[in-house]
Amino acid sequence: MAGQQLQVLNALDVAKTQWYHFTAIIIAGMGFFTDAYDLFCISLVTKLLGRIYYHVDGAAKPGTLPPNVSAAVNGVALCGTLAGQLFFGWLGDKLGRKKVYGLTLILMVVCSVASGLSFGHDAKAVMATLCFFRFWLGFGIGGDYPLSATIMSEYANKKTRGAFIAAVFAMQGFGILAGGIFAIIISTAFKTRFDAPAYEVDPLASTVPQADYVWRIILMVGAIPAALTYYWRMKMPETARYTALVAKNGKQAAADMSKVLQVDIEAEQSKVEQLSEASGFGLFTKQFLSRHGLHLLGTTSTWFLLDIAFYSQNLFQKDIFSAIGWIPAAKTMNALEEVFRIARAQTLIALCSTVPGYWFTVAFIDRMGRFAIQMMGFAFMTVFMFAIAIPYDHWTHKENRIGFVMMYSLTFFFANFGPNATTFVVPAEIFPARLRSTCHGISAAAGKLGAIIGAFGFLYLAQNQDPAKADAGYPAGIGVRNSLILLGVINFLGLLFTFLVPESKGKSLEEMSGENEQGADEEPRS
Repeated sequence: MAGQQLQVLNALDVAKTQWYHFTAIIIAGMGFFTDAYDLFCISLVTKLLGRIYYHVDGAAKPGTLPPNVSAAVNGVALCGTLAGQLFFGWLGDKLGRKKVYGLTLILMVVCSVASGLSFGHDAKAVMATLCFFRFWLGFGIGGDYPLSATIMSEYANKKTRGAFIAAVFAMQGFGILAGGIFAIIISTAFKTRFDAPAYEVDPLASTVPQADYVWRIILMVGAIPAALTYYWRMKMPETARYTALVAKNGKQAAADMSKVLQVDIEAEQSKVEQLSEASGFGLFTKQFLSRHGLHLLGTTSTWFLLDIAFYSQNLFQKDIFSAIGWIPAAKTMNALEEVFRIARAQTLIALCSTVPGYWFTVAFIDRMGRFAIQMMGFAFMTVFMFAIAIPYDHWTHKENRIGFVMMYSLTFFFANFGPNATTFVVPAEIFPARLRSTCHGISAAAGKLGAIIGAFGFLYLAQNQDPAKADAGYPAGIGVRNSLILLGVINFLGLLFTFLVPESKGKSLEEMSGENEQGADEEPRS
């Protein structure tokens, strides 16, 4: 089949790495920085919310969120994200990437601020307000996934495209880090100004009234990086691939990219019309199913399986922190001390395991390829999960805890230097321009469904098999060891489904999607 690559798209593919590439990474990446800050900062303040709003007079331990409230507060943003990924992914293909990009950011700014406000003083009113606005915050965050990935992939050159998309995603690590550091600063400032005894000394005085401001400030600050990025997002031109291949305006695409690349580019309007006629099939068609059906199954299943394992880390994070003495028993601390300890622990985990893993992917993705990194990541996650699970009793002894922590850290290092990054990159590269944002949104939504199962399904599954030993409010489960074995199996399934995902290293987006082939809607000739 004859190649029909447009001059404007070829110019983008072969462009040397320039300042506009880094500008695009920062503009798209700051959205991800905000997404991670907003999604993960809630885990820093849930203990504090329990102490403030669910205090029980005379109780031996500080108040905690009831299981259903805890699930709602932690999970409602994930549900919003899932809905936002599907909706804004579809809208990005209908209206254009740029138009929808600003909308997601406005939603994130407004809902970040609003989630720190409350309509009423009692626990029910505060939690209802928090959950309502965190759902819509998640909805905005969801839109950022397909749009940021699609915009970056459509702006990048084919030589370093993987690294650029991975760099946008890697900003998540800095967002988690920033959340932890900011919580440390705020809790330290309030702790110094408003000293309080430990809970076991004076239960009521251990939570000072001013602690109510701490969680609100931590949540509301998430609006600042998003607001700072808005102006620059609105100044970005629409991607040439959307303008030429979807909006069918070759003249505008050539004019936009001539400014960006600072070269003269021919409009080629007749070729644009020829290409759009040749490849007009939709998502629910036989042509899409035959060309991309298995690819979509591959991207959705691998992201779904990965996120079950990735988000279930919350299961044993508290055990890890307690085991190495980062977080002592709750009753030995006051409310602000507890926020400080949790934030410090999360910051150290992000610094040692999360952030390096992301940037290893950025460094190696265009050398090793997406397929190799994803296979390697799933393989190591499987090995380390089984190494934790099978001799689980061995790891619970105090003298073996450091080994347990190392296994735990390596599992999530290889999640980030592995499928956590590649599942984000690949869906932005292998589908046609008119369906790229939609297919990325579908893949990401499958991931968030996995995240919900990982975060909440395993919270119940990992409970002790003896009902008397299960956490308060939870039924008996299958136990931590069996849960970890199940996670090892899930990682292995992720490795198998990776075989459905094609390698896109060094290829143009049109080569991957078949858009520069004449008669792309016809059956391929043998």
